Amino acid sequence: MKQILLAITALLSAASVQAQTLNVTTGSNVTDQYPATQAGEMTYTSGTQLTILNKTYNLSEITSMTTDETSVTDNQVNIVYNGSEALVYVAGNVAQYVNVTVSGAKVYVNQTNTDAVDGDEITYVLSGTSTDGQFALDGSYKCTVSLNNVTLTNQSGAAISIGNKKRIQISAKSGTTNTLADCANGSQKGCIYSKGQIQLQGNGTLNVYGYTKHAIKCGDYVSIKNLTLNILNAVGDGINANKYFLMKSGTVTISGVGDDGIQSDYESDDATTGETTDHEDENSANTYIEGGTLDVTVTAAATKSIKASGDLNISGGTITVKASGAYAYDSTDSEYKSASCLNSDGNMTISGGTITCTASGYAGKGIKCDGVLTVTDGTISATASGSSSDTYGSAKAIKAGTKTEVSSSRLAGPGGGGWGPGGGGGGGGNSGNYTYSGGMVVSGGTIYAKASSHEAIESKNTLDISGGTIYAESSDDAINAASTLTITGGNVYAYSTGNDGMDANGNFYIKGGNLVAISAGSPEVAFDANTEGGYKLYITGGNVVAVGGLESGSSLSGVTSRSTSYNKNTWYTFKNGSTSAFSFKIPSTASSGGGWGPGGGSSSSSMTIVATSTPSISTGSISGTTIWNGYGIVN
Repeated sequence: MKQILLAITALLSAASVQAQTLNVTTGSNVTDQYPATQAGEMTYTSGTQLTILNKTYNLSEITSMTTDETSVTDNQVNIVYNGSEALVYVAGNVAQYVNVTVSGAKVYVNQTNTDAVDGDEITYVLSGTSTDGQFALDGSYKCTVSLNNVTLTNQSGAAISIGNKKRIQISAKSGTTNTLADCANGSQKGCIYSKGQIQLQGNGTLNVYGYTKHAIKCGDYVSIKNLTLNILNAVGDGINANKYFLMKSGTVTISGVGDDGIQSDYESDDATTGETTDHEDENSANTYIEGGTLDVTVTAAATKSIKASGDLNISGGTITVKASGAYAYDSTDSEYKSASCLNSDGNMTISGGTITCTASGYAGKGIKCDGVLTVTDGTISATASGSSSDTYGSAKAIKAGTKTEVSSSRLAGPGGGGWGPGGGGGGGGNSGNYTYSGGMVVSGGTIYAKASSHEAIESKNTLDISGGTIYAESSDDAINAASTLTITGGNVYAYSTGNDGMDANGNFYIKGGNLVAISAGSPEVAFDANTEGGYKLYITGGNVVAVGGLESGSSLSGVTSRSTSYNKNTWYTFKNGSTSAFSFKIPSTASSGGGWGPGGGSSSSSMTIVATSTPSISTGSISGTTIWNGYGIVN
């Protein structure tokens, strides 16, 4: 008591000195710091309690009270980890709202009302090092966790655990490197875990290791801005978010994970939504990538670099995603599933950015979208180098839409060799045993797609191309649609070494655009429609080069076609009348076979050209922009 009275007397006598601070320590680890200018009137109650700035202490809990010239930042709690212990310093203006318990280097905070703190929120600053420490927070108010060169490992749970369901900012201070790790064989859901929203930000670096499950697990949305985030290990997902995931900027690298790189899913306790204005109250399971640099590598069976249970929207950034895992059997859905780079259960929209997808696993997919894949801008490179089989699935660079079996009784469709649309070499008919949904729409951007053993680009429903530049190469159909395929514009080059250049299992409409398609030779053709199923290829416009000919029975209206010879690896300029449309060359590895229909037959160096005026080709190329993997030039 005498020491307390002396400390208070000293503080009061120095109240006019701006730098004087009263330090009230409880236990040996937690110190509340009251600047003299804020302490105000301190009240005793019954000689056993002391109240400062509305926080009441039992005198028996106070281990020391001292004064010094420590500078105090309002609304801030400093937590310093030092080996097996942690020291906590609480700014006096928020001491009444922060209840802190320390056990070794594990800090537990319960935060109450902060509405009275000038509308601001509390910031918890973590620094120092501990091999068995933790920061755990409970409460019901927003706050910031600031990482200031902290290295923290928890041997019995999450390194950071947030029970608070409000928005939490986790910010790495500029110029700092921070490392968080949890333990193996624990019960925690992630190295960083939060029931509420996580905003990862700051101009520093954060390294995360998840040795039990996920590296970062959030019961709400996760957003990333500015931060350099390295996820270097996770037994489960690198980042697992409910409601949605949003990357605005920063640099994110994810590797060493046992499941998906980034996964967004629904919060089952809340009503599901689509995208909302400013994402307010959104529970969409969507993923949004607006900018920054994202590099994700997954290697486990059937895993996804980026997985959205809702929609996946990319509008900017540099995205490099790799998936090398094999297929795996999904007992829930009773089917084999493969690894993929970009994967959405809903729709996928790409309106900007530079995207590189590399799928090397058996039956792997570069891009897989169960809904509608819409490309309006951006640069996309998708490759699938894995093998394929009927049992375990097919490796495709880009796959959009869904084919769903509605009957277990299968009847071979017209054309034989397969079931339903797309069966066999000529395609099957609509047997009624499947439904088709989703599809693909391209109106802009640049797409490079290559698959080693199956289609480079496949829509399980309709495929519409009205703009953009597309290069597709495959040993199967380079471009395939399970239903109607319509081209009204754009620059398209489809090169198959083992099948059709472009194939529609429904009607195929060419109304515009600059098109080059190369087949593997008879009986395959450059442009194929499912004539066995009663469908047809219709050409009413565009500038068309067909190496391998057109589908037998094609309908040409308002255009002129002619057969002409060519040499491989030689530049030609395509002319529509007197107008030079584009330049192209045929790869030296292409088959020389003709095909059925106009320009087909047995000629080893013949191709069909089609245009609205008199089509012709001349040797040499025009000046302009090189496209189509180096096989084309446009003005």
